[in-house]
Amino acid sequence: MSTTTNTINLGPRARRAVRFVAAFVNPLVLLIAGRRWMPVVGILRHRGRRSGRNYATPIGMRPLGDSFVIPRTFSDNAAWYLNIKASGGATVKYLGRTYELVDPEVVDYATAKPAFPRYELLQFRLIGINEYLRLRVGTSPLAGEVGALAPGGGTYPAITNGEN
Repeated sequence: MSTTTNTINLGPRARRAVRFVAAFVNPLVLLIAGRRWMPVVGILRHRGRRSGRNYATPIGMRPLGDSFVIPRTFSDNAAWYLNIKASGGATVKYLGRTYELVDPEVVDYATAKPAFPRYELLQFRLIGINEYLRLRVGTSPLAGEVGALAPGGGTYPAITNGEN
């Protein structure tokens, strides 16, 4: 458990409202998330910790070295975070490539700062986000060892599953 906390702690009514809006917005965002031309939003695929159901969540993320960093907007209450923590990993589609991610670790602002442009960092600070989830790019029997990511362009080695 992290010693820092985010300031976004929603009550039950607000959480229901967020879920209601997400039910309409997320399917639309999934149409553009994870595409080659969309460096802000990727698709996080994770399995429900209780239901076992597979989920696809559009979420802001950025590569950082051999990992990805995701702002923890709703602290440790977000279902996607609890699912990843329980399973120990997830897959992500980012810039048209699919990656297997492992070793979830909560990191602070200073650790995540190099991954994000200044305008995003300012937004995060203004709304009180100071925790980030870092997931390391893992290996797969299909692709073997995955090398480091190249933030800002270049070749992104990937574990692909045939999705376009």
